[in-house]
Amino acid sequence: MAKSGPSSKPSDNRVSSRLKERDAKTLGKLVGLADDVTKKTFAGREPKIEIPSRTKSNTIWNKKRGILEMGDAASERELFNLNQAKQFMQTMLHASTIKELIEAGKTSSLRGVFYKAKHTVAGTRENTFDTQDESDPILEDLEVSLGALREELHIFAENRGGLIGNITIVDKGDEIDCRRLGSSGLQIPSIVEPDVIQFKKCEAKFVLHVEKGTVWNRFNEDRFWEKNNCILTHGGGQPPRGCRRLLQRLNQELKLPIICLLDCDPWGHYIYSVIKQGSISLAFESSRLAIPEAKFLGIRAKDYTECDLGDAVKIDLTENDIKRAKEIAAYPWFTDHRGWQKEIDLMLRNGFKMEVEAMINKGISYVSETYVPQRLKAKDWLD
Repeated sequence: MAKSGPSSKPSDNRVSSRLKERDAKTLGKLVGLADDVTKKTFAGREPKIEIPSRTKSNTIWNKKRGILEMGDAASERELFNLNQAKQFMQTMLHASTIKELIEAGKTSSLRGVFYKAKHTVAGTRENTFDTQDESDPILEDLEVSLGALREELHIFAENRGGLIGNITIVDKGDEIDCRRLGSSGLQIPSIVEPDVIQFKKCEAKFVLHVEKGTVWNRFNEDRFWEKNNCILTHGGGQPPRGCRRLLQRLNQELKLPIICLLDCDPWGHYIYSVIKQGSISLAFESSRLAIPEAKFLGIRAKDYTECDLGDAVKIDLTENDIKRAKEIAAYPWFTDHRGWQKEIDLMLRNGFKMEVEAMINKGISYVSETYVPQRLKAKDWLD
């Protein structure tokens, strides 16, 4: 990553002219990281790098902006600390791989980067990485340490999530009419930045985001997006970054309201919280992921009675569900919200949770043709 010896200098001047400006900037940060480690080594000081803390205690609720932000706390990762030496080595290995990707003008998946760095250390039986669960957090550490997004590190995640509706987009130069994508829709890519995805023509008035692909299929089959002039998306459960980033861009750039249809359980409530305020682990990215104006349409605890649902829809809350619900109710952004306090309290008093699919108890297309249209008309949602 850097020349050896005390006379080592930053290598920014060797950046190929074909690299994009942001690539050159990211490469400069990587080389700077390596040079700093090299200088400390040749100066007789311990090689170490500073890693911002991605913990709850270092997460700040910015009430004015309506998003979670990362605080200033950080820890040092030291080479000569037996508890940190392996992670130090892993960090530098991944930094080296990223440098190679940028210089080659190529990208790799999270899985690919894991395998690129995985090998047995010479003269030992110790692997640099044993599982991808070790690898992915190291990459996030590099993101926050370098102040660079994953896209800027030329790394992408597996595509997850879908979209269909009244919008035409341009994806790497290819024009895609999202009204003509049949039953499968558009698979949302993990990198959806403006230099990759552009919005060309949009007649949609809002975005309906549903939790799972199975629910999305019902709405797509019923042509909900066409009848209600919207864009229909799903995140395959907990929406990945690409999906959340696309939703935020649709909200901020096209001024489309984001309406969420999620399960009536702590998991559905948490998904909404992440979409709206951001997450603790990715608080450093909230400014490009969080959507403070997002609304929660349902499913609601009151729906069991209001929609006259049968007992078959009930799923008993577990002890873990109850504990999680109370934790969510205590989030600073929910603590002073009467609507959310009432919602979570009613779910706990009911003693059961419900999935969106439970609405089929009222009819195959009840959720898409009756429930959601009525809620939208009445503007009956939580924000």
